[in-house]
Amino acid sequence: MVSQLKNPNSKTLVMKFGGTSVGTPDAMAQAVALVRQAQQDWRRVVVVTSALASVTNLLLEGANRAAAGEPQIFRQNESRLRQLHESIADALLLSPVLRAQVKWEIDHLIAEFVNLCQAINILGEATPRALDAVAALGERMSVRLLSACLEAGGVPSQFIEATSLIVTDDHFQNAHPDFAATTLKTRQVLEPFLAQRIAPVVTGFIGATPEGITTTLGRGGSDYTAGILGAVLPADEVWIWTDVNGVMTADPRLVPQARTIPEINYREIAELAFYGAKVLHPKTIRPVLDAGIGLRICNTFQPNHPGTRLVADNGLNGKRQDKKGVIKAVTAIRGQRLVTVEGRGMLGVPGVAARTFSAVASTGTSVPLITQASSEQSICFAVPAEAAERVIQALEQTFASELLHDDIDRVWSTPEVAIITVVGAGMMHTPGVAGRIFGALGNHNVNVIAIAQGSSEVSISLVVAGEDAEPAVRAVHDLILAEA
Repeated sequence: MVSQLKNPNSKTLVMKFGGTSVGTPDAMAQAVALVRQAQQDWRRVVVVTSALASVTNLLLEGANRAAAGEPQIFRQNESRLRQLHESIADALLLSPVLRAQVKWEIDHLIAEFVNLCQAINILGEATPRALDAVAALGERMSVRLLSACLEAGGVPSQFIEATSLIVTDDHFQNAHPDFAATTLKTRQVLEPFLAQRIAPVVTGFIGATPEGITTTLGRGGSDYTAGILGAVLPADEVWIWTDVNGVMTADPRLVPQARTIPEINYREIAELAFYGAKVLHPKTIRPVLDAGIGLRICNTFQPNHPGTRLVADNGLNGKRQDKKGVIKAVTAIRGQRLVTVEGRGMLGVPGVAARTFSAVASTGTSVPLITQASSEQSICFAVPAEAAERVIQALEQTFASELLHDDIDRVWSTPEVAIITVVGAGMMHTPGVAGRIFGALGNHNVNVIAIAQGSSEVSISLVVAGEDAEPAVRAVHDLILAEA
């Protein structure tokens, strides 16, 4: 079981459970068993948990629909939230006293959700600060439930809200931690429990400003929480428990032949996480890497599977002696559009790119890919499809004078596209990889619209039409299988 992943010389382990790993009575019972086993092998165990599967969506849907004048939605979601949590409590908490206590606490948090949604409905607006307060309720409920289930399963535990551990700025919905302050608070709060072999059960995803105002670390931020806690304690290893067997060569929903990658380096996983792989939050990697901590991604429902181990550089530094295993994985980001700013008057004019991306930044839009023609007559970049129109409007305002005088001919966007990213550190020193990739795509009648290569040289990103996303992923994955 878990013991086969044990490092016998280690002392502190951080275990993070995703929403599907705690989302049903059976899943929660399995999480309890994994923690109980880990406590036999590790002297100090810290547990981080996400909200139950679908709970964060229910919370945010209720708040956003309340702001839009639809209060009936959050009342419907109130009932669903209670049902999800109580079904687990009823199944696993056999003690009437413990079960009643947990239900009472969760009821109070659900009442807080209702009160927040009522206030949002009256104001007609859901501010980022309000949305963070709402979204945090999912993890606040799950820690109470998981901690109680651990107690019922014979594991001494204490739930802890990360607002008392992780200090952040006030960038609501995507807050940045203050590592110095977080280190101090985390050690002060957690060490007394760890010294008594009590497993702290910590809310993922959330933190608080120095003034104590709740913030969130961004969607999927529970992984990041585990990385932060692992770095500041410090832990010896961080294990991310999810519902897949580690990092896959492709999304198994698109490619049934996708396989687990036994070992992957930090640069490779960073590219995969950024470009659409959902198995790990992109920000998780930096604190773990900086602290020199081991990290594994494991399957809650197949705990005997070794999953994927993250390493510094695979011991290869990107160099390979043959063509096998050069390409590690392929992933896709759908729902993008390419925005182009073009005009002959741009040639040699300094500051055009800076003004372009300042305009994009003013809309709060993230840009996952950029490419520019060598003639300097156009700049092309990808944005989420839903943001394309407001980005174009911002660019047209910024370049109103240039458009008027025909220095810039037009600002326009493509129909929906997908970004296909091919990842592998071995590509850095292997000639002909790009040729094989384009050959495979051509054989499947997939046209490449734009190309970009990261400065790390461990990935190549290709833009294809939205309808070509699946054929493109399968075509590249065939190369991975052929090289195995």
